[in-house]
Amino acid sequence: MPTIRLSTFIHAPCSVVFDLSRSIDLHQVSTKATHETVIAGRMSGLIELGESVTWRAKHFGIYQKLTSKITPFKKPDSFIDEMVAGAFKSFKHEHIFEQKEEGTNMIDIFHYVSPLGILGKIADLLFLKRYMENLLVNRNLTIKEYAEK
Repeated sequence: MPTIRLSTFIHAPCSVVFDLSRSIDLHQVSTKATHETVIAGRMSGLIELGESVTWRAKHFGIYQKLTSKITPFKKPDSFIDEMVAGAFKSFKHEHIFEQKEEGTNMIDIFHYVSPLGILGKIADLLFLKRYMENLLVNRNLTIKEYAEK
C-alpha cells in the first residue's frame, strides 16, 4: 500500500488551518486543474464528522467520481477522510494539525490501494504516486495561501 506523507508549515492558528482543510469550497479552488466539483453529499461549507461528499473530477483525461466520508474527527487536531466509492480500491487520508509557536504544522498521511492488482502496482511506480503527491502539494499550497492572508 503506497503512503504519501507531507508536512506543510503555515503561519496561521491551528483552528484556521483545520477549518480551511475541511472546506468544500476551498477544496474546489485547489483542484481547478482537475475540474473537481461536488455532485452529492455536503455541497459547501465545512464538512463535519460522519458527513460524506461526492466529487466529480477529470484525471488522466477521464471524468471520475469519488465519495469520501469523514470518520474520526477531533477539532482542531485531526480528522480522517476515507473513500466510500471511487476509482481506488481504497484510500485513507489522515489530516493532522500541530500548533507551534509561530503557526501550524499541517501533516497529511495518504494511504491508498490502486485498483487492477499488479497493473495498479506498476502504475504506482511509474506515475500514480507522484501524481497523487502533486495533487496534495497543490492543495496544501492553496490552504497555506488562504490561511496566511
